Amino acid sequence: MSVFHTRPDGDFAGWATTLATSATDSEGCLGAAVSAVADGHFDPAVAATFVDEEALDRWLDSAGHAAALEAGRAHGWLPAAPVIELVDGRSPPPGVGAFRHDIVAGAVGDFVAAQHVLTDAASGFGGYEGTALFVDEQRVTSLSVLRFRTERQLAAWVSSGRRSEALAGLRSSLTHDFEAMASTTAFGTTVRTDRGRILQTPNWKSAMMVLLVLYPTVMTLSRFLGPTLDRVGAQPWLALWMSQVVSVTLMQWWLMPWASRPFRRWLDPVDGSNWRSNVAGAGTVLLLYLLCLAVFANVTWLQFWDYADA
Repeated sequence: MSVFHTRPDGDFAGWATTLATSATDSEGCLGAAVSAVADGHFDPAVAATFVDEEALDRWLDSAGHAAALEAGRAHGWLPAAPVIELVDGRSPPPGVGAFRHDIVAGAVGDFVAAQHVLTDAASGFGGYEGTALFVDEQRVTSLSVLRFRTERQLAAWVSSGRRSEALAGLRSSLTHDFEAMASTTAFGTTVRTDRGRILQTPNWKSAMMVLLVLYPTVMTLSRFLGPTLDRVGAQPWLALWMSQVVSVTLMQWWLMPWASRPFRRWLDPVDGSNWRSNVAGAGTVLLLYLLCLAVFANVTWLQFWDYADA
């Protein structure tokens, strides 16, 4: 997402369409949108959605993007902040809050009016830099992105009573409570903000995910890496340390993020908090435990103790 300074008399929407078109013409773009700009309440901005970060980078580095920005500069439209990248499953950049909304049919006007009240309230807090609002009237959905100078100042606003008061009017125009973009840590803990509270995955769920990945990882390394270290003459104390380094590295950057992805909803402290989600997710993990145990109990080729004795 790119935020711009614009002249009071400038036709931002007209030029922003040019920038959005340069995005949609780029390979991997799923769509682009121009923010709602009304009475100076919201930042003029353009948002583009891409299949992955590589596709986004190709557009940002493209001649089409550069030409569109140059045309904007010629008319006095200049970027007000660096490009903001929002990635599903990751926290927004420091000081940035991003919230998705599902709006009641026919209540878009009420929703925008409530957002006016909310941004007016936020502007009274230290470090506030602006809010960009994107509304899809066909799908009756919205994304709001607000910027504070620091993460501390954003947290002060999110946890404030003034924000809670202003949210009352906003919620009446939504089909259900708004969703903050959440992030999941490498070890299966999802952290998100809901109604001013910082929530995270219950410890028992995170522990279940760690065990689900740790057991087959240790068994596999013991079968293949352990004998290799023995053959090169590594002492047991060093071999164990090296095995743990490999295990932690694999889990931190590859295995845990990969294994947690199908369980994202179950790990979410809000969406996964109902009893049906708890039972379904825990039951699935237990079945995977049994599958792992059955594999290592019956596939001799994977049993490191047999090979150690050979």
